[in-house]
Amino acid sequence: MVSFGLIDEWEPAPGRLVAWTASPVSLARAAQAPPHPVPPSHQQEEYLRAADRNAAADFRFSGLCLVTARVPDLLDRAAMTRAINAFLLRHDTFRTWFELAANGAIVRHLVPPEAVEFTPTDHGEIDNAEAIRQHVQKTTPGPFQWDCFTFGAIEHDGSTTLYLAVDHLHTDGVAQYISCFDLAQLYAREIGEDIDTLVEPASFVDYCARERARSELLTLASPGVLRWLELVRGNDGELPSFPLDLGTSPEGYSRSAHRSVALFDEAGARRFEAACEAAGADFTGGIFAVAALTECELTGSDYYFGMTPISTRGSVAELASVGWYVTLIPVAFPVAASTGERLRFSFDKTVARAQRAYENGLRLAPVSFHRVLELAASDVGISVPPGWVTPMISYVDARDFAGHELFDDVVGGIYANRAASEEVLMWINRLPSGTSLSVIYPDNPVAHESVDRYVAVLKSIFLRVADH
Repeated sequence: MVSFGLIDEWEPAPGRLVAWTASPVSLARAAQAPPHPVPPSHQQEEYLRAADRNAAADFRFSGLCLVTARVPDLLDRAAMTRAINAFLLRHDTFRTWFELAANGAIVRHLVPPEAVEFTPTDHGEIDNAEAIRQHVQKTTPGPFQWDCFTFGAIEHDGSTTLYLAVDHLHTDGVAQYISCFDLAQLYAREIGEDIDTLVEPASFVDYCARERARSELLTLASPGVLRWLELVRGNDGELPSFPLDLGTSPEGYSRSAHRSVALFDEAGARRFEAACEAAGADFTGGIFAVAALTECELTGSDYYFGMTPISTRGSVAELASVGWYVTLIPVAFPVAASTGERLRFSFDKTVARAQRAYENGLRLAPVSFHRVLELAASDVGISVPPGWVTPMISYVDARDFAGHELFDDVVGGIYANRAASEEVLMWINRLPSGTSLSVIYPDNPVAHESVDRYVAVLKSIFLRVADH
């Protein structure tokens, strides 16, 4: 079982807490790491600039991603120490730190492998979940510090809860699954189990270099840039926004709220998938068709324009690599309206359009929207401010991941800190046991009501399609 939500909702059982953090010697050596010529990825750069602009916030503005698993075994601390250090050395994103230079550039520093050393500290018995949650958040630094990732174990009688806390700078949703499998395999090897040879992961630093080189070739005349700008101009020069009022204000910060709901068991997911395939689409196209029909039912809109993050991993080695391999793509299409008795007809027509729109969006994956906005900085027809946010729907089919057969054998969780929230972010996760929807949105009464309405309609359409 895997749970999704905010760190505030994580309920670890009491136990003896052991945490792995960078040793003082390792921190000192990392601080001396020289500048490296490869800049951050576009996504990382925007994230770091947002963190810098909001450094005065009285809470952690940047994202903290927490992965947890309770396993029915006691822990070999020495073996886990070796596994953690091996894990950090396998993925070069964990040897990177960034600084904001005097000229405004964000400069990468690359820590030499021999400087990496994480060591355990025994924090004794902790008898309440809140203290454990606070420990994890307070001891995991922010994105401008090298050691913005920590590991821990809570030892219970006969079982152990493990956690990995990583600033979003170094991880995406897929990377969180990769991290779990990788660490589990490395630990198994350290305690003497016979495991298959692990795939050598790709270098995330090399990926960033390729992304930047590709972006440098783009101009305002590039077809992908022109298509992005056409979509945004067609939306009055603005990015998509959630279709209902979220009660936010430009003054101050909105913090995150969360809710998760079950959509289907696996049998229901297969029925929904079959309905999509009958209309020439797949599960992903079905998701956006349902989102479009939801907006149509709530607002009467006959055109859908949304965004979705996709993994940009393109090789076997990248599929084994931890890093922020993500870009946003657009999904835009006209809606075949009418959701009453004619739902079957309107869904079939809409899902075919949604599938084509998604596939067209995939063609824009090599064209970072961040780079598009740099090129269009003086375009009076585009009104996208720094630190822009847009609603998104992310779909992950975790049945494809290595080790997915273990999901039902451990009590696991993927959590985020209660950071700033101005829009609605949705994750649809398909696991062997079922498919769920998780939503992060501004924590205020208006947004709660709007998200409740939206989720109710969205789920009802999913179920009506699956059960038709």
